Amino acid sequence: MAAFGFLRLSSAAASTALQQSSRYASALLRSSGKRAVVQNTWTTTTGGGSLITAAAVASHSSLGGWFQVPDLALRNHYFVVPLDYDSPDGTSISIFAREVVGTGKEEKQLPYLLYLQGGPGFECGRPTEAGGWVKKACEEYRVILLDQRGTGLSTPLTTSALSQFSSPKQQASYLQHFRADNIVRDAEYVRNCLVQDDEAWTVLGQSFGGFCAVTYLSMAPGGLRHVLLTGGLPPVDDGCMAETVYRALYKRVVLQNAKFYERFPEDENIVRSIVLHLAEAEAGGVPLPSGGILTPHGLQLLGLTGLGSAGGFERLHYILERAWDPELVPGSKKTLSFTFLRMVENWIDFDTNPLYAIMHEAIYCQGAASKWAAHRVRQELGDQFDAVKSVSNGSRVLFTGEMIFPWMFDEIAALRPLKEVANILAEKADWPPLYNKQLLNANKVPVAAAVYYEDLYVDFSLSQATAAQISGIRLWVTNEYMHSGIREDGSRVLDQLFGMIKGKFPLR
Repeated sequence: MAAFGFLRLSSAAASTALQQSSRYASALLRSSGKRAVVQNTWTTTTGGGSLITAAAVASHSSLGGWFQVPDLALRNHYFVVPLDYDSPDGTSISIFAREVVGTGKEEKQLPYLLYLQGGPGFECGRPTEAGGWVKKACEEYRVILLDQRGTGLSTPLTTSALSQFSSPKQQASYLQHFRADNIVRDAEYVRNCLVQDDEAWTVLGQSFGGFCAVTYLSMAPGGLRHVLLTGGLPPVDDGCMAETVYRALYKRVVLQNAKFYERFPEDENIVRSIVLHLAEAEAGGVPLPSGGILTPHGLQLLGLTGLGSAGGFERLHYILERAWDPELVPGSKKTLSFTFLRMVENWIDFDTNPLYAIMHEAIYCQGAASKWAAHRVRQELGDQFDAVKSVSNGSRVLFTGEMIFPWMFDEIAALRPLKEVANILAEKADWPPLYNKQLLNANKVPVAAAVYYEDLYVDFSLSQATAAQISGIRLWVTNEYMHSGIREDGSRVLDQLFGMIKGKFPLR
């Protein structure tokens, strides 16, 4: 079947798919611990909560059989699921998952481990060899790398794809279905198709993938054998928690800036000179190779990766050292180098993964609007993050962290066509719930979480508050890694988490 678009089934295939879909809906409801009432293609819950799931006509196919990379065997799976599980006869989307096992284990009976990628809006990495956390997981698991809806090969939502809609309102109506609640519904359908006898599986969630895993614990804990979280404990209170998150994270951003400039003090003057150059440019900035514009506050976005990831300080420094073209002719006008401008663009993934920008604040919303929370909190801080004023008063120019601002949809070329839909979603207040604190308080699923003390993206204190809501969770608190421990030292991180849930490291 095609990777994207709609699927037209024969009557026999439709009957089979309907049976699979009804089984899926029943399984999702059974795993939520609620009594299911099944009528034709609809399944609803009765008693406590309001998890309502449509048993949509859906299908699953494995394409191409197994293929090899060094020490790993892989095969691809495609699933057709509803865009909106409450409207099973409406639009369908494709979900892609890649199955990974150690070479020679293709037919071996192994428990399943689902990996949920960070984001929002990013697909799983593509394995090229056995290494890191994948190698460790494949020692005893059959790993499923799920491209979350809207990413990778799961009906990817690019700027050009979204241009097919005739209005921003239509775009917003479509995009509202690309949050953790529907990612979990997709995952449950995949589990029901792949895992024999409706067995539960282990879920590993990194960053936003951890947010999705906590939603999984809230919606369908019966589908979970174990949950492993790495830098991914979300705030679970009602309303929109975005303001609370950013008030905490701006403090961490200030600390990370101080550490960066302590490591590379010469970069203070380089950054000031770039900011001054940009501010004095005729358009308030310099054109970027892709058609956007680099302004002083656009330059500050380099902190998103530079301040919070392994090797980020070094890579940020190496970008800044390429800022200026050489003066080949005495008296020539000073110019930022093409190399620098391209490096700046390449470091920010909004052009290829616009969902990250569009949906970012929505991941914190339950029944309330975000209203550009990061921007509003930044304004509360006065001139602290004003690059131009920092230059004029001789203070350090501070980079920002994982924050999305409305002006980005004017300055980044790939985001400009999405400005109106971004504003619509920022004002949307009727976001459905993502977490059920009653179920989390009564949790019976073994959960182990790596919590990074100096995390730039997921605040440590807020993570502790959420952990207090999840019964039985085990925490490994460390400052050895910042946010990307699973990427830096995946084998060790997984070994620690496995040990916590399997008795190697008992409570003490």
